[in-house]
Amino acid sequence: MAHVLGGWRSWRWFSCRKIVEVIIILVFVDCGCAQKGGDDGACLTGLNEDLQDTQGSLASWNSKDLLSPCFNQSWSTLTGITCNENRVYSIQLSSKGLGGIISSAISNCSFVSLVDFSDNNLKGEIQLGLGNLLLLSTLNLSLNGFSGAIPDALTNCTYLNVLDLHKNGLTGPIPVGLGYLQRLRVFDVSDNDLSGPIPISLANSSTGPRFNTTSFMGNKKLYGYPLPPPRQHNLSVVGIVGIGLGSGMLSLILSFTAVCIWLRVSEQRLAAEEGKISQLTTD
Repeated sequence: MAHVLGGWRSWRWFSCRKIVEVIIILVFVDCGCAQKGGDDGACLTGLNEDLQDTQGSLASWNSKDLLSPCFNQSWSTLTGITCNENRVYSIQLSSKGLGGIISSAISNCSFVSLVDFSDNNLKGEIQLGLGNLLLLSTLNLSLNGFSGAIPDALTNCTYLNVLDLHKNGLTGPIPVGLGYLQRLRVFDVSDNDLSGPIPISLANSSTGPRFNTTSFMGNKKLYGYPLPPPRQHNLSVVGIVGIGLGSGMLSLILSFTAVCIWLRVSEQRLAAEEGKISQLTTD
């Protein structure tokens, strides 16, 4: 009997301990304490390979530090990189004279909240991998040479608060899904080569325009509210009357000129005939 009770107590203790362990794991996962996913080292290594550092702005980006960018701390010695809770939190490389492209490896920085590559010489298409950064709140790729379409994948970034893509060479329509990002407060796609209608979800809200004209201007093939309607080239009544009067006046001048020429020719012919008659009479 004692053996049975001892076994029961051991099993009950084992079960309770397992339940507690499961609860602890769930709590840690739920609160975000067990941060998993992504590979910051692979992210930054890939970026370093595809960026062209013409001004030496990324001199601190050596291969050793790239593999462990946060050094188990909430800071980093890498230029433009900040950390939080041992993960890369922001990539701020604005105005660094960088060329090349943004590597697809950026999708590995799964905890990044801010990406700023503005005012550089970057080219190529906007990486689809940016749509995998589910915690991204600010994306600034303005003042570069990006081409191609605005990827629909950016609509996955539900925390996106700032999206600035102005002064690039982007083409195609504006993804309708961007208008459904409820946290979006800054939106600028001006001075590109975008085409098609402006999504209503980006132009209107219950209190009026969500984003004003400056967010969309500089795209000749883009249309719709809040952009002003294209200029009409229809002629006004005054213009029509002016054209009519001008045409009539031109016709009158041409007719008068023709009559004058005919009279002049007739006079010369008559004078010639009179000369002949006079000569005959004299003879």
